[in-house]
Amino acid sequence: MTRTDAQEERRRRVRELVTVKGFARTNDLADEFGVSVMTVHRDLDALQAQGWLRKVRGGASCLPSTQFHGSVGERMTTMARTKHRLARAAADLLAPGQIVMLDDSTTCLSLARQMADRTPLTVITNSLPAVTALSREAGVSLIALGGTYFPAYDAFMGLHTARSVEAFRADVLFMSTTAVTGDRCYHMSPETVQVKRAMMAAAARRVLLVDHTKFANQGLYALAPLTDFDVVLVDDAAPAAQVRRLRDLGVDVRTVDTSR
Repeated sequence: MTRTDAQEERRRRVRELVTVKGFARTNDLADEFGVSVMTVHRDLDALQAQGWLRKVRGGASCLPSTQFHGSVGERMTTMARTKHRLARAAADLLAPGQIVMLDDSTTCLSLARQMADRTPLTVITNSLPAVTALSREAGVSLIALGGTYFPAYDAFMGLHTARSVEAFRADVLFMSTTAVTGDRCYHMSPETVQVKRAMMAAAARRVLLVDHTKFANQGLYALAPLTDFDVVLVDDAAPAAQVRRLRDLGVDVRTVDTSR
């Protein structure tokens, strides 16, 4: 077994152990796998960046928090109705013939599933579920972005993905974010920020889809101010004071009715 294989196997076992126990101490993990505490810290940093666990003082937890985005399965079921309404509003902004870029968010996955009536479209995405959904649409010319696969995101992330984005130019980008604090978007993964910044640079028009829970979340890495987006779609439960503040900054915030 190569050093890389051994590292991947250890991280897989660390992930499983934390999932089973709910919490594991750094020192205990070092003893369990016969490695240094610094090696465990690097393992936990990598697993947190991929979204598998949350690194906390003294160890790691599998429990989600406002700072941890959760697995794809968890995010798919969270605010599903609201995300569907936001995606439907985003679909109304599409025009046949456009080149569309989608990020790996579950909100944009809902948008991908509503594109059939807006074809023909060319769609560029790093989201594997979106690729799967769109591959069945005859009217969609599909471009999948490669790179390093992050299982917890079910998407391709990092430097190679960001460089792949640079080869394209899109008419419009649709994306979401983990957290909105003040007037900025934040994420927990630097690889996520790297790819989304590349997508923003490659798009002539940028549309952000944000459900109201994102205003209560926190993130570690700043992505961009909301003033960098041409349109921001929020649901009608978004904090009124925050919406007013963003509009005062010149952000084109559009509220989506989720009651229907």
